[in-house]
Amino acid sequence: MTDATGPDRARLYEELAVESRRYLAAYVLFNQAVADHLGLHPTDVQCLSLLTAEPEPLTVRQIADRTGLTTGSATRLVDRLERGGYVTRTPDRQDRRRVLVTPVPERLTRVTALWDDLGRTWQTLLDDHSEDELRAITRHLRRSRDLGHTQVQRLRAMPRPD
Repeated sequence: MTDATGPDRARLYEELAVESRRYLAAYVLFNQAVADHLGLHPTDVQCLSLLTAEPEPLTVRQIADRTGLTTGSATRLVDRLERGGYVTRTPDRQDRRRVLVTPVPERLTRVTALWDDLGRTWQTLLDDHSEDELRAITRHLRRSRDLGHTQVQRLRAMPRPD
């Protein structure tokens, strides 16, 4: 059994905290570099990432919820992406009052080429891990994402500091 309170574990927690911050900063900087390369805003690139990660098209309200933008800002974001040919708006067949935002696969090739390059490099980085380790990494990322969503909601509900 491992010691959950020992000095080695405390050191590992600290190291993990530092590396997590570095990882997140590196991701943000990569996202900015992709946006700069494509002449897009970083939020636009992140929205495209979210849209391509979902199995179904999203509404502007769902985009606002996932990005933390107001619906007005999310609408302007979708307007920019639509003008650039990255997304289309289509009426929802089940609820004609709703509009679905769908990525345009042909136009996304500009973005996915950059992501695919990262993906190949990312896979190489993971090649020396066992399947059990890959499951642990995936579980950690999924739990981190869920925790992040919870913390975002908590922070949005809190009053701003003076």
